Amino acid sequence: MIEAVVVVGLSSFVAGFGLYAASKKFSVEKDPRIEEVNEILPGANCGGCGYPGCSALAEAIVKGDAPANACPVGGAELAEKIGKLLGLEVDTSVRKVAKIKCHGDKEKCPPKYEYYGPADCHAIVMLGGGNKGCIYGCVGGGSCVKACNFDALKMGDNGIPVVDEEKCTACGLCVKACPRNLIELIDVEKKFIVSCSSKDKGVETKKVCSVGCIGCRLCAKNCPEDAITVENNLAYIHAEKCINCGKCEEVCPTKAIIKL
Repeated sequence: MIEAVVVVGLSSFVAGFGLYAASKKFSVEKDPRIEEVNEILPGANCGGCGYPGCSALAEAIVKGDAPANACPVGGAELAEKIGKLLGLEVDTSVRKVAKIKCHGDKEKCPPKYEYYGPADCHAIVMLGGGNKGCIYGCVGGGSCVKACNFDALKMGDNGIPVVDEEKCTACGLCVKACPRNLIELIDVEKKFIVSCSSKDKGVETKKVCSVGCIGCRLCAKNCPEDAITVENNLAYIHAEKCINCGKCEEVCPTKAIIKL
């Protein structure tokens, strides 16, 4: 009996020592700065940076796989803190916010049928190409609102989502949630957008929406900074050139360009 106890004890000791030695030999030293960066990050774990959570982003920043300003929630102030901690140059350019590129509500773009299914934009789009006459427009299912973790989006009374720019962190979750790619992250200081995404010819667009872009190019011709181009019958304002003069909104015959 005593011999059996001794044998078991020795076996346990040998096994334990072996595991200890293996853990020491194969252990990977973790850069302590990862934890320091993780403590600075907001802990929102929203995924807006493209990583599965804040700790993953912290590791990516320290390893140089992500920039110091990769966290859309923390903004420039957070980026500066991380840059200071890691000794990195940080781009603290203008904050971006989500902007909706459609304002064809039920009056301006009448529905082609009444939808009574789940409040989900993907489901609505799958049903006959959507409930709107325009196949490019917002269907009003609110998927972007549900995707927002910061209460920065709500459905307007007209069935089009509205962005609270003060709350928007530009995390991009609403962009991913929209099946029609109607949401774009644009510099907050840029006030004019083409609030339409139709690529149909003007005559076709006018049949289904009274505020759609008809590709007439008047905005591009009158822009003093050449900040507007027209491709596939749709005008686009290049934010990096726009000076917020408002001339494009003034000349747009369908009011597809709006000031936010």
